[in-house]
Amino acid sequence: MNLSDSRTAGQLGDQQSGASTSPLARLSAAEAVFNAIRGDIQSGALAVGAKLSSEAALASQYGVSRSVIREALRSCTALGLTVTKTGRGTFVVADQVANDLVLGQFSARDLTEARPHIEVPAAGLAAERRTPEDLEILRGMMASMAAETDPEAWVALDSSFHAAIARASGNKVFESVVADIRDALAHQSETLNMVADRQHASDVEHRLILDAIEARSAADASAAMGEHLRAVGEALDSILNT
Repeated sequence: MNLSDSRTAGQLGDQQSGASTSPLARLSAAEAVFNAIRGDIQSGALAVGAKLSSEAALASQYGVSRSVIREALRSCTALGLTVTKTGRGTFVVADQVANDLVLGQFSARDLTEARPHIEVPAAGLAAERRTPEDLEILRGMMASMAAETDPEAWVALDSSFHAAIARASGNKVFESVVADIRDALAHQSETLNMVADRQHASDVEHRLILDAIEARSAADASAAMGEHLRAVGEALDSILNT
């Protein structure tokens, strides 16, 4: 199988593991690799306890870069399907999605419970306190996200957007907390985009948040952030309850 590192269409060829082919809509290379590996795990073609091929071997097998393989494997790990052991490789640890996502030092449940208490009031304060410089930064990030076709680059912009809103709030506690969870937010966003195709919906929700901040409407900014976090929570539930 050979996949480009950009958005691609078509069908996956036969897997070396023997998994069946399936038609793909326009998916990123990482999504295609993730879907193939997840399919092999859930079908039993890759049994619990099995060691996956090395990153280099997988990159050669799928015709993609090692960064694409790492992106796909991070989502497998986030879903609780695999674990990567330094110096030993990546192993299958379950054939079904876990009841929570593993996102570095935090879980999806941790984030879902905490974020509304942090980012909703931060968005409201950002609407009241944002400076022209804050607004320029947020507009630039929003424009970059809307035009971005590289999934990994979009995820980095997404976490930066949320961090910039917390910074614009003028509250150092909110700014510090969002900075601390920034890596977990990126891992969560990466997995949601890959499994639940959230990128476009997030762009729309981000635009509503930015519009409210620009209009200096604290109530609308808080409501828009709350709706965004609610939609993220629903997407997480759909993954974990599948």
